[in-house]
Amino acid sequence: MYDVIVIGGGHAGCEAALAASRIGARTLQLNLYLDNTALMPCNPSIGGAAKGHLVREVSALGGEQARAADASTLLVRWLNTSKGVAVRALRAQCDPYVYAKYYTKKLRNAANLHVHQDEAAALIVQNGRAVGVRTRLDSVYYAKAIVLCGGTYLKGRVHIGDKSWESGPMGQNCSRDLSRSLEAAGLRLSRLRTDTTPRLKLDTIDTRELEPQENSDGERFDVFNEFCDSGYANEISEFRSELKFSNYSCWYGHTTKETADIIKSELHRSPLSTGRLGSKGPRYCPSIEDKIIRFPEKESHPIFFEPISMHSREVYVQNFSTSLPYDVQERMVRTLPGCKNAEILRPGYGIEYDVIPPEQLKSTLETKTIRGFFSAGQVNCTSGYEEAAAQGLLAGANAALMALSRDDEQIILSRKEAYLGVLVDDLVTKGTDEPYRMFTSRCEHRLLLRHDNAARRLAAKARKAGLLDEERYSFLQSKFAAEDNEIERLKTTRVNPSDALNSFLASSGAPAAREAALLADLLRRQGMTYNGLCELYPPDAGKELSRESALFVEAEIRYSGYIERQERMAARLDNVDKIIIPDGLYLELETIPLLSESRQKLKRFRPETLGQATRISGVTPADIQLLAVAIDAKRRRAVK
Repeated sequence: MYDVIVIGGGHAGCEAALAASRIGARTLQLNLYLDNTALMPCNPSIGGAAKGHLVREVSALGGEQARAADASTLLVRWLNTSKGVAVRALRAQCDPYVYAKYYTKKLRNAANLHVHQDEAAALIVQNGRAVGVRTRLDSVYYAKAIVLCGGTYLKGRVHIGDKSWESGPMGQNCSRDLSRSLEAAGLRLSRLRTDTTPRLKLDTIDTRELEPQENSDGERFDVFNEFCDSGYANEISEFRSELKFSNYSCWYGHTTKETADIIKSELHRSPLSTGRLGSKGPRYCPSIEDKIIRFPEKESHPIFFEPISMHSREVYVQNFSTSLPYDVQERMVRTLPGCKNAEILRPGYGIEYDVIPPEQLKSTLETKTIRGFFSAGQVNCTSGYEEAAAQGLLAGANAALMALSRDDEQIILSRKEAYLGVLVDDLVTKGTDEPYRMFTSRCEHRLLLRHDNAARRLAAKARKAGLLDEERYSFLQSKFAAEDNEIERLKTTRVNPSDALNSFLASSGAPAAREAALLADLLRRQGMTYNGLCELYPPDAGKELSRESALFVEAEIRYSGYIERQERMAARLDNVDKIIIPDGLYLELETIPLLSESRQKLKRFRPETLGQATRISGVTPADIQLLAVAIDAKRRRAVK
């Protein structure tokens, strides 16, 4: 008898099990194969636009994905640095063996957690409540709450050309029986698919024909990376000591016209074309044959060559996933730059699997039809390790709080509190018929949900639930106090013009200061940075900020007007169901700069109110804002 049972050992399953056990629930994690804990079957990278925000939020909520990434990072880069602080995000190429080793150690040493290798074959439901799991070996485990983190394993089926067979990712066992049990319990299932790329042998690639990518070494995901207790420092260094950076690099290139010609000539052999792959794949991470079909006018597409690990010579070709026959994959690969003599170590493939359409879930990730049964990760129709980990933590925490009779303390995040709140709200209110991927464009309050303020937004909730211990929460409180004191100094300290100040302003192309000004106002000037300001007007000794705190302070000061505007907008959007969309506006949709998917869905469903539009899958929150502006403008024109 357990408090919580977690089914699955992937990114969602690991975070769910660790969250439940950390809160104090006696937890069992059932894993098909223990050696595949936290497996990275696709690209071994963490983060990216919006996804990096999710990783940061997992860290702020006490999760482990950020630390696992930091412990295994081979190459890390800031993305979207030219687009503003709201969408600035980290992306790290990770060593999957070190990443998995980190999670395995965490699971093995977690209090209240029992990890066991077996296949969950049936869900036991009594009087509409999940009470246990029967395994393939006929063991029966009971619990007060159960979390399904099935990934792509439920009735998984791999496709390569005209060959297909039952399988999980990368040749692993799939789960054959659990789907039948879930349907018998009243859940509706459907099928989705995802694809992966051929893996190449590094020694057979001429990297001189490729463009190397820069590394921003030293950047970290974890909000506690500046927490200087010796245990944490040793924990990370223990894993990073296994990595050797002197010979590691990633490269950038493009497919060629010859690549496209081969794919076009062989499309009739693709399971996509033959109809054997009838399920939908990811819209925003399509296979290379998907791209050729959808964008026939393009002769090339960007690709990235990313070595898997310091412990192998295997290279992942990002943006080149395929399920074409193996002989076609060989020909395609050898048309790529530097790949004239390249050898394939593992062929690319498509994989179909069962999912739970997420409109059947509550905002806690508990299913609406089965009390005490939660679901998280790719089985909820999402894609990506980051979306999975974030859901896993939320579902595991809420399952534990339910099991411990703390239902009223369950964590529900709003759209203005977290990217995780946006993710869950999109899933449960709009549903999806394709793998859902997190984007900054899905978030209407993204200036409020920055990388640098994740801990401020979420740490208090994590502490209340028991996901953060007092020591680390106190560290954050001290950090917040130092940042607030510095913001107050900048807002209240007035300085007179000086030669040094005007020289600095001139060097950045800004006009000279001609009268006394607050430091905060100087920081808002073009070209001024917090670090530059501190060279001229430093804080008192001992009150210097860390690099991360400096980024937060700079964002809060520089964007204060925009932040206040978004806060007001967040309050107004609470009443969007009262806003009527004029019929005539549908004739003007082409004049509004909407995403094509949003425009198509609005034309198809023709919602009566803006609130209805927000719940249509595929209409992004950013486009809802544009629609609201258009409605307001049309009303003002009508009044005139």
